[in-house]
Amino acid sequence: MSGQAIGIVVADDHEVVRAGFAALLATQPDFSVLGTAADGAEAVRVCRELRPDVVLMDVRMPGIDGIEATRRLIGEANAPAGGAAGEGRVSEGRVSGGAAGDGRASEGRVRDSGAAGGAWAPKVLILTTFDLDEYVFDALRAGASGFLLKDATAERLFDAVRVVAAGEALLAPGVTRRLISEFARLRPQAAAGPAAAGRPVALTALTPRETEVLCLVAEGLSNTEIARRLVVTEETVKTHVSRILAKLGLRDRTQAVVVAYESGLVVPGR
Repeated sequence: MSGQAIGIVVADDHEVVRAGFAALLATQPDFSVLGTAADGAEAVRVCRELRPDVVLMDVRMPGIDGIEATRRLIGEANAPAGGAAGEGRVSEGRVSGGAAGDGRASEGRVRDSGAAGGAWAPKVLILTTFDLDEYVFDALRAGASGFLLKDATAERLFDAVRVVAAGEALLAPGVTRRLISEFARLRPQAAAGPAAAGRPVALTALTPRETEVLCLVAEGLSNTEIARRLVVTEETVKTHVSRILAKLGLRDRTQAVVVAYESGLVVPGR
């Protein structure tokens, strides 16, 4: 983040929840709440203009839901550069559209996304009421970096934003196991293993050690736990993880977990 405050947009269709999260986040000196949105379409519109580092996205919203909004934002981030002139900056004032109190940039805030043509990659943190929300896995597949329960404590919220902004996946081992279980239940055909369709070509680019590390990441192990399991240094594990993400074209560990299970490399229950 180079010392710059973490820019945040909060998207939730309930005004009280939206305002509550925004107010809590605004108490932190390293956070800057750039704006809010009341639905998925507004979230995409606000984020295009404000270019936040982190988006707190409610998974269930009217019209375009959080999953589709996430898919659009991540899709744009991965698309070739070529946005409209001046895109990436916002001066104080109001983002077009939205109800009163929504889509408002922080007063006096001018945010620059970087050099022209630079990639903008927001980190999406999904907000959900239940930790086994049926839409959570789809949101992760769409490109979200993790998820957070709406009843999380303030400290948990702050920590989650910082973790995601730093490029880490917000998936504790227990959460990962629940997602795996849910994935197996909802998508038994995909979880059947590699015998059905063979290993995706991209996975063949991984070395045996990288494949082993990917399997352990998919189990929800941290770098420290993987290092202990493989009897290597944590720095070595970080290097392996970085290479895995680069070879598979993935943004973070969350996406690696999804790929490992959808490809059949790791099969739930085995």
